[in-house]
Amino acid sequence: MGKFCFVIHPVSFEDVARYEPGAAGKGRPIIAKILEWMPSYAAAHITGVRAPDGRTTEGWFVAAPLLPTQILEFPREEVYARIVRAIEIGVELGAQVAGLGAFTGVVGDGGVTIAERVSIPVTTGNSLTIACGVASLFRGADEMEIDASQATAVVVGATGSIGSACVRLIAPRVREIILVARNETRLRKFHESVASELPCASSYTTDLSRAVRESDLILTATSSTKEIIQPEDLRSGAVVCEISLPHDVSRRVATERPDVLVIEGGNMRMPGDPKWMRVREPDKEFDLGLPRGTALACMSETMTLGICDRLESYTLGRGVSVEKVLEIERLAKGAGFEFADMRAFDVAVTAEKIKATRAAAKSRSLDYGDLRSPTLGMTKVASVRKS
Repeated sequence: MGKFCFVIHPVSFEDVARYEPGAAGKGRPIIAKILEWMPSYAAAHITGVRAPDGRTTEGWFVAAPLLPTQILEFPREEVYARIVRAIEIGVELGAQVAGLGAFTGVVGDGGVTIAERVSIPVTTGNSLTIACGVASLFRGADEMEIDASQATAVVVGATGSIGSACVRLIAPRVREIILVARNETRLRKFHESVASELPCASSYTTDLSRAVRESDLILTATSSTKEIIQPEDLRSGAVVCEISLPHDVSRRVATERPDVLVIEGGNMRMPGDPKWMRVREPDKEFDLGLPRGTALACMSETMTLGICDRLESYTLGRGVSVEKVLEIERLAKGAGFEFADMRAFDVAVTAEKIKATRAAAKSRSLDYGDLRSPTLGMTKVASVRKS
């Protein structure tokens, strides 16, 4: 059995209160200031993760308590030091492989420098995140009765380590794919490098809103700290799969667009009877904001490596190979991990919710015809298309 540690950090002020209940009620400026000097610490002890064949793992969540904006804005060496110290704490507790959560796997070079500075292997968990996200996107398509083979899909954050692999995995299953990213030069070069390999029509654009309005299926994999997809951007009946934290989709979508299905694509159900207990208060459960027995896919990759005794730096850097995605998906399944029930905006997406979303989409179509959104007609992405 390999033991693991997983580096966490708050992605919102609400998370700070979950991690440290004593922060509840304090003003945001005070919380942000406290986080600036707060050292890394062991937050939770994870036990009870057991594969069907009896293999087990245990581990620790170790916190590098910085908000996403702080991780991106603080001097890189200072951020690296926080993450390295968190992993060192994990090693002191017995961890043999480390996972990087949320923005700790984004900063700098995607974990490469961190891995060079610690004594155990490191993974970002991006391979299993990709597998889980793509599967969730097409599960959503099935639920919304979308024929994926005739659909247009968008990958937002297409040039990133997660997004670029998602492009390759989604393209064989759709009619057309649109690549979206902020840096036009990098985006153009990436599209040029993959266009001939993609089995469907492809294009690229930096105009996120226009691309989304043309699309039936949207997958977001960005490192944005802001909500970038708004209710008015989405076509009726669309499926949006988020594998980004913080969330890319505005919470207004939940109330203003009942005809759109939004799902969080990076959650998995753990095998066994897992328990997450607070290290400082061992009699209290640690609240990560997920249903009991559910973990993020990046966490699940780290746990899978522990269960399978694959003590290696599995996913590092800016490129993720499709082969590794398929391998870790197979290993996780063999260890008993399953794709979790669908969720969005921190609540379950029930069968009743899906049925209501389908009905709202059909009603909207009758009201507006074949419009891409309730306010805008069909738009054309201004980009190079594969013939």
